[in-house]
Amino acid sequence: MRLYNTLTRRLEELDVRDGTVRMYVCGPTVYDLIHIGNARPIIVFDALRRYLESRGYRVIYVQNVTDVDDKIIRRAQEQGRSAAEVAAHYTEEYFRDLAALGVARPTHSPRATAYVPQMVAFVEKLLRAGHAYVVDGDVYFSVQSFPEYGKLSGRARDEQEAGARVEVDERKRDPLDFALWKRSKPGEPSWPSPWGDGRPGWHTECVVMSRDLLGETVDIHAGGSDLIFPHHENELAQAEALTGRPFVRIWLHNGLLTVRGERMGKSVGNFAYARDVVAKYGGEAVRYFYLSRDWRKPLDYSDEAVAEARRAVDRVYDFLWAAEALPGEVGVDVSAELQALEDRFHGALEEDFTTPGALGVLQEIVGIGHERRQAGDLGGAKAAAALVRRLGGSLGLFQAPRPATGDLADELIRVLVELRGELRKGRQFALADRVRERLAALGVELRDGPEGTTWAIRPRAPGSASSA
Repeated sequence: MRLYNTLTRRLEELDVRDGTVRMYVCGPTVYDLIHIGNARPIIVFDALRRYLESRGYRVIYVQNVTDVDDKIIRRAQEQGRSAAEVAAHYTEEYFRDLAALGVARPTHSPRATAYVPQMVAFVEKLLRAGHAYVVDGDVYFSVQSFPEYGKLSGRARDEQEAGARVEVDERKRDPLDFALWKRSKPGEPSWPSPWGDGRPGWHTECVVMSRDLLGETVDIHAGGSDLIFPHHENELAQAEALTGRPFVRIWLHNGLLTVRGERMGKSVGNFAYARDVVAKYGGEAVRYFYLSRDWRKPLDYSDEAVAEARRAVDRVYDFLWAAEALPGEVGVDVSAELQALEDRFHGALEEDFTTPGALGVLQEIVGIGHERRQAGDLGGAKAAAALVRRLGGSLGLFQAPRPATGDLADELIRVLVELRGELRKGRQFALADRVRERLAALGVELRDGPEGTTWAIRPRAPGSASSA
């Protein structure tokens, strides 16, 4: 498998010799619910993890929870609660959103506050090695001590300074120097350290948790492209300054979500909470929406685009559930046609995780399944459905079981669908429409297509589709 490495700016082979992929994905700062833009890296890298596991790799997937931060402190002050209470509340809500999005739980979800002693020890090592200095209880990393600073982002010195202006401090030796330890202000969360009470810097938190759970060098470190500088640049600098060895083999960064060309963000106000989008369209539609686009490119969000993804997901399920309701068993299908499509599916994903190409292959398999069903090849249709299930599952798609409406209900609906078909053949369109309307009132949606009429039960909100 080859992936685009932000560090080297080229495709590189994922070289894992012991069969284990060590993967770190930057997680949330828990001061609010996640918005739909935050969901993009969560879904993309969850899909990558699932695919790697489907190919036989063992994946140790670490995603941190930043539970101490300026934003959390501000939110706590606004709500009249402690920072710990705010962080605990939004951590719980975050995992609820993960479940609604169909995202697997990370192997480890370390909280920053649980690693403060290790972070203090790490900063002490940087100080002893001459890579850091203390000013009035704050500890800063000296970028001048690491000549390769900037190699991940590829930014020129003036661009780096522009990115660092949020931390302007006249006490720093260099404008680019960043905080490893922050002296606490009255009323803020704090922990003891040799430099006084305070809390760790954000960039240090991820390095320490990654090293503790995955070792000095990880195979994949992933996150949104907005994290390349300064966050990931600063992580790399600390880790490699201390060890002299690569911190990460392959850096992955997904493109940001935009709204009419402008980056989606809470500070801009042009966002939608992920759970609201899921409630409207279903978690699987959101996943399909993201995976149907190039993960490295910016993506413009709209309700229309997610609604189209919902329709695409429904069309696949309509085929799956219709094929799975056919009589007979699924045999071993060794046709060259389906085998070639399976090879193309894997080829797309193993070349920079090209999920749009892989989804296109799944749609082709659905088309073949329809053709086989029309031709009376019921076993072939069922084999195509089984392949869609297996390949889709490697990306976290198309695993919902065919709804059980009961044998009698199935037969009654099938009789009415056949009756409507006879009415249409006899040009009794008013009666045929009346059958459709009465079924729709009961939550049974009829769909006329080249393969005939299929039906779907829509008793709940979008995302809970069922059909046969």
